[in-house]
Amino acid sequence: MKSTQSVLFIDIENTPIIGYTWGLWEQNVIRKQQDSYLLCAAYKWLGKKGVKATAQIDSPSYHKDKTNDKNVILELWRVLDQADIVIAHNGARFDLPKINSRFISYGITPPSPYKVVDTLQIARKYFKFDSNKLDDLGKQFGVGRKVETGGFDLWLDCMAGKEEAWKKMIRYNKQDVALLEEVYLKLLPWITNHPFIGNDKEECPNCKSKHTQGRGIEKRKGGKQIPRCQCQDCGKWFYGK
Repeated sequence: MKSTQSVLFIDIENTPIIGYTWGLWEQNVIRKQQDSYLLCAAYKWLGKKGVKATAQIDSPSYHKDKTNDKNVILELWRVLDQADIVIAHNGARFDLPKINSRFISYGITPPSPYKVVDTLQIARKYFKFDSNKLDDLGKQFGVGRKVETGGFDLWLDCMAGKEEAWKKMIRYNKQDVALLEEVYLKLLPWITNHPFIGNDKEECPNCKSKHTQGRGIEKRKGGKQIPRCQCQDCGKWFYGK
């Protein structure tokens, strides 16, 4: 059964599509040779320590079929089924649709419903940063950076089954999730439409903190007065009782 207000941070790494072309620049693919599939996924629960990862190389059948990502997909289904809110960078347009496409490819039905907070969409909506990439936001906020991969060869080496490459890929994937959480926490007070995670109106609706203060009154039509509050932990403004 899904726990109350469980918040999940998630990130995936996948392979490219392999195909044939007649040239090297802006070409149509003549024939697709291999579909894209997941290499690994990393995730973390808000309020709990440690980032966990699941990877193809951990599957008992890995050496028989390096393109079979079912073990990764099953683990993703398990954690998504427990989540109330899923946090991902470009998750609404990439990570989660990609995961769903793998679910349906294996005949797996949807996990229980969850709400999505996409930190890329939040950065674009409320700010005008020079770059909205996760690495650049981490640098902008002073909360960390992504792991250097050395480029596309890391993906090729993982696809070829090189163990050292896999270790680096998993480390890279896990750091993306750790960085995602830090970036999310910096953006949190600015998110006006964040799914409500507090238990009552005296708690901050974004972070559940009870360390809040009343900050004046807002007058509404008909003479109704609504108290304004601010969270003293994350900084979120909200309306009290």
